Amino acid sequence: MVNTEPSPQFFTKFYGRRISIANRRGFPDDRLVQSTLAIIIRLTRLTDTSLIVHWFTATHGLIKTVARGARRPKSPFAGQLDLFFSGEITFQPARRGELHALREVFIHHWREGLRHNYTSTLLAAYCCQLMESSVESAHPAPELHNLLERALDHIDATQPSLRALRHFEHELVRLMGISHPPQAADLSLLDVLGSLPATRGELLERLSPSGNFRSSGQKNHQYST
Repeated sequence: MVNTEPSPQFFTKFYGRRISIANRRGFPDDRLVQSTLAIIIRLTRLTDTSLIVHWFTATHGLIKTVARGARRPKSPFAGQLDLFFSGEITFQPARRGELHALREVFIHHWREGLRHNYTSTLLAAYCCQLMESSVESAHPAPELHNLLERALDHIDATQPSLRALRHFEHELVRLMGISHPPQAADLSLLDVLGSLPATRGELLERLSPSGNFRSSGQKNHQYST
């Protein structure tokens, strides 16, 4: 697995400056600050100036953070928080409740290609919605985080396809341990979750089967590791 707590020197050398609103004197116990790789899967408006950012993280599973002042034009977070972005974040766990304080963001996967095609955006959103429905809050699932990273990278780099959708579902049920061949992956997910994201119906209408679609059981998997 990727080391989820790289040194500041690593980021300075390879990625440039770090985005931060940290005032360490404002946090009496700095040992509580957590660092992890994370993907933005949903954004919710909290106030006129702040956002709730929903993350799928490598080491903490699904978490929610408050990005205070993120909607201000001169915010250090400006341009750093958008759907499907991923990178390293640091946050201070909440003393009570589930809304943590976002301290730092360093994005290194922007995935701009997902915004050039509506179907690509829809497929990426479906993957995030399905993952959010499948994972418990604050439950670490690094293998599922890795699957979502690879899926978003693939959709960003190629045309959206039914093959990609089906492969993501197949890998998800395999990693969750709920695969029941020859039952289709979507039916296994439906048995466990009760329903699938509504966007799936529109995706099936928009995506046509690829001529070189392979069975999920073949060696040539859609996403490389």
